[in-house]
Amino acid sequence: MKYAIFENGGKQYKAVEGTTVQVDQLAAKVGDKISLDTVLLLVDGEKIEVGTPLVSKASIKATIVDHEKGPKIIIFKYRPKKRYRVKTGHRQKYTRLVIDSIEME
Repeated sequence: MKYAIFENGGKQYKAVEGTTVQVDQLAAKVGDKISLDTVLLLVDGEKIEVGTPLVSKASIKATIVDHEKGPKIIIFKYRPKKRYRVKTGHRQKYTRLVIDSIEME
């Protein structure tokens, strides 16, 4: 099984060819093809390459499928006996990628 661990937005993700990965929102349109070059680990069967800190000449080709929002998070602050109540919400924006190929040049 061939897979890679890559970094995007300060987080690490596992990429397997043909699967989808949900990452923080990227500034590209749906249908665009992108290349992810921050590969930290590359596994191809029994062959394992660990980057120091990155695997040189390794890249992941992906296609943007969708931009979506995550679930709503409610933030509620209050101070007892002081009549202080603040309720806000947040929805994180994500981009869904389909991993086309994992390449080693």
